[in-house]
Amino acid sequence: MSEHDAENIAGMLESMGYQRTHVSEDADIVVLHTCCVREKAEAKVLTRIGTLKNRKADNPDFILAVGGCMTQQKTVAKYIHSHFADVDIIFGTHNLHRFPALLEQVKAKKQAIMEVWDDHQGVVESLPATRANTIKAYVNIIYGCNNFCTYCIVPYVRGRERSRAMPDIIDEVSTLLQQGYRDIMLLGQNVNSYGKDLSGKPDFENLLRALDGLGRYRLRYMTSHPRDFSDSLIETMATLPNVCEQFHLPLQSGSDRIIKKMHRGYTKEGYLGTLAKIKQTFNNPTLTTDIIVGFPGETKEDFTHTMDVVRQVRYDLIYTFLYSPREGTPAARMADEVPQEVKMERFNQLLTLQNQISLEKNKALLGSEVEILVEGKSKNNDQVLTGRTRGGKVVNFYGAEHHIHQLVQVNITDAKTWSLWGEMKRG
Repeated sequence: MSEHDAENIAGMLESMGYQRTHVSEDADIVVLHTCCVREKAEAKVLTRIGTLKNRKADNPDFILAVGGCMTQQKTVAKYIHSHFADVDIIFGTHNLHRFPALLEQVKAKKQAIMEVWDDHQGVVESLPATRANTIKAYVNIIYGCNNFCTYCIVPYVRGRERSRAMPDIIDEVSTLLQQGYRDIMLLGQNVNSYGKDLSGKPDFENLLRALDGLGRYRLRYMTSHPRDFSDSLIETMATLPNVCEQFHLPLQSGSDRIIKKMHRGYTKEGYLGTLAKIKQTFNNPTLTTDIIVGFPGETKEDFTHTMDVVRQVRYDLIYTFLYSPREGTPAARMADEVPQEVKMERFNQLLTLQNQISLEKNKALLGSEVEILVEGKSKNNDQVLTGRTRGGKVVNFYGAEHHIHQLVQVNITDAKTWSLWGEMKRG
């Protein structure tokens, strides 16, 4: 979602007459769009500000802006404003659409500005976007989150849930397909909640059905909440040919005790039941998840339950994070912090297990034929093309440039932990 916000910022700048440069030293404007979900991300931003703070000495008209989730936290915004005099614009998530006006104000008055709204003003449509990709596109369907998981800062910096009107989403996807995009990712902190705040309450299943009928393309979404992932949604997805067999269901922990402390609203048994239904319904679905290691009070037994879920589900990929407290969340006030060395030991155990499973699952595809949407040339070899399966797995193979952006059939000949190699089917 932050990546798509950055696409909107780039679109607004280009609509004002600016051009993107890939050489930082040539830039008249640098915008740092931030995330605050992990402590490491915040540290990176402050370091980057430090490396840019002397640019005005070489270019007096240079403008540095910082926005996004990190600056939506008022204490952080004030800290940046008071400690980094070279930051010209500080804005938050709720007033992203105001960025062009803030930029013009700074240029006119030659004074820094900090504008961070406490709350959103509804959904702002028709923001321009400079897409980072020419074949894959992000489309927001719902903003904010109402879940308030105890470790998560998102509801505080993204606000409560606001769904876009279905006709607006359909129009955007239709336009993207007309422009040649072939892979659409629907975005939301919890896409399952789509429509609950709209009149008539059109739900996520209604939206998927409507979008599936727009043509032949690949339709994905990120992300869904296990608590709200119903059998009905699984059955609906199975009837829609464009919706990919790719499921990202954040587990966070396999321990019922920790799941409850996290305020996640499901159980280990219920979660496993949902995954079992998916496996029964779809042939070889791609399964991914998020897991937090070292949540306050996590015991060896709690972590054993997490490892057990990973063994049973056999994910294709997991995104694993060491727990870091976020100021303002309930978990940040919890006692029984897990020692860093214990977190790292558990993290490494989990990573070792998952790497083994990922390789085994990729090796199981050897000899099979898969449909690949070719994204472009490999960064390491311009004779090699790279693309993805419907499940999102990366496949490399030798092919001609005219195959880029096409759907091709590839026979899998080699399997690595994170990617596959194949030969394109001729004829």
